[in-house]
Amino acid sequence: MEHTSKRYDFQDKRAGYAELTGDLQALLAGESDAIANTANTAALLFEALPEINWAGFYFLRGAELVLGPFQGRPACVRIALGRGVCGTAAERRATLVVPDVHAFPGHIACDTASRSEVVVPLIANGQLLGVLDIDSPLPGRFDEQDARGLERLARVMLAASRFEGAAR
Repeated sequence: MEHTSKRYDFQDKRAGYAELTGDLQALLAGESDAIANTANTAALLFEALPEINWAGFYFLRGAELVLGPFQGRPACVRIALGRGVCGTAAERRATLVVPDVHAFPGHIACDTASRSEVVVPLIANGQLLGVLDIDSPLPGRFDEQDARGLERLARVMLAASRFEGAAR
């Protein structure tokens, strides 16, 4: 599918995420490769979401998360489960919204410009596959509406994608 760049209006977050969800479904339609789908998802989120400086994925490999497709500055390559925001969200299997990453115990500063973060675990059929990570240079950038919207987007990506070794 050809994707044309457009502006999303997130004045109404619920409507913005609903529009973005439809666009992601259309973008991923007919493609099941997890790398291609996570790459396009990261690119769409980076383009669409206001006031962010990083959007991407980490995949679970053994007891650590390994960097996957992303948009933004170069990032930490490996993160242990339970470490930092990504590792904690993965270990807890729960979305984390962190208004000030510098106040988060054990925060890993991959990009010192990042001030707030939201991390969504990627779970399919009860199996943890990795996380979706979004960073912002603004403190308090993310809220529960962002968390729910990003969880929906993660489900769309997971439903379209075939991950190696994951039961579907």
